Amino acid sequence: MMSRNKFLTFLLLTFLTCSAMGAQTQRDWWYTLERGKQLYRQGDYGSALLVFEDARRQRRAMFERLERHLINLLSITEVRRIGDSLDLVERYIGERHHADAADALAELYYRIPRDSFKNSAAAALKALGTLKDYPEAEYWIGETYLVEGELRLAQSQFQKALDLRQLLENPGFAVELMYKIAAVCRTRQDYNEMERNLLAILSSDSLWSGGGAFEKQALTRVLENNGIERSLTLYRYRDTESELAHRLLGLFYYYSGRHSRAQEHLMFSFLIQNTVIIEEVIRNRFDFTFAATETLTAMEALAVEINRYPLLVSYAEKNEYYKTAYYLGASLYGNGKTAPARELWTFLSTQSAAGEWQARAAGQLRSPHVERLVEMP
Repeated sequence: MMSRNKFLTFLLLTFLTCSAMGAQTQRDWWYTLERGKQLYRQGDYGSALLVFEDARRQRRAMFERLERHLINLLSITEVRRIGDSLDLVERYIGERHHADAADALAELYYRIPRDSFKNSAAAALKALGTLKDYPEAEYWIGETYLVEGELRLAQSQFQKALDLRQLLENPGFAVELMYKIAAVCRTRQDYNEMERNLLAILSSDSLWSGGGAFEKQALTRVLENNGIERSLTLYRYRDTESELAHRLLGLFYYYSGRHSRAQEHLMFSFLIQNTVIIEEVIRNRFDFTFAATETLTAMEALAVEINRYPLLVSYAEKNEYYKTAYYLGASLYGNGKTAPARELWTFLSTQSAAGEWQARAAGQLRSPHVERLVEMP
């Protein structure tokens, strides 16, 4: 009988030799996807779509071949008598030199830890079958549909890629997929689905959905009773992944008249934005503190620092810093919290960099009002 160590040595040698064709196949579908991306970036969307579909077919063909090798091995009468023990199946492969089956297991173990199968050959076979799908190809097919204006098809492809998240080479890309779906839903005015995806993103925000109820209540209480400057003096929160979800939900709830919910999300969005900005200012000026000066409020002093650094000017523009401040004030006002609302609008009214939001804040100071309900722009 071949020992366990001898089998592992055999399996390694098999992977380095007999799996060469499988490795070449893998390179084929990976390079095919990269060729499709190049065509996409060149604007040749029709050709790119065909190439992305080729990449998807190539990966499926590879894993179907490997799956078939393992099924053939497990169908042998002697192996069927062994039962479901993966250890014994491996031993049989090593003793009888079934290179194709060894190739299949080597590819499987490269992608999924062997221990996760709990010594079950059936579980290994099932896992091998799940590797046929190619979420990155599904995503790029969706991007091609999107640029061609096929929104429904694009959304369907992004959702397909998201459903295959366990196969993503970069697991964190699942969040970007949810943002993609939410953006398409927003364009299609499917606001319920947009909301669902944005809330799903926030499910990983520990302070929002985890055990942070006390901290959230404390932050809300300080903002409502003591204003934005006091809250930013006391709190920092840097969950940049969730900032956009909070901002979009806050704007959606404000536009639809749900001011309390809008306030919660815009409060988090503005806190995250200011945490990023303050940390970057401190990185450039170690002696900086978020505090009022003899002539400026703390927010005004921070705005001076923002305008000092092109990187922060770009960040404020990209992340709609002044718009977020305006609607946080508007949601506070709609929620009956007039003092912190006026504090935010007063700050904005002094900021020429705020553009439209400076003018709108000044108008609110003259004649405060709740804006009419509108569809999300």
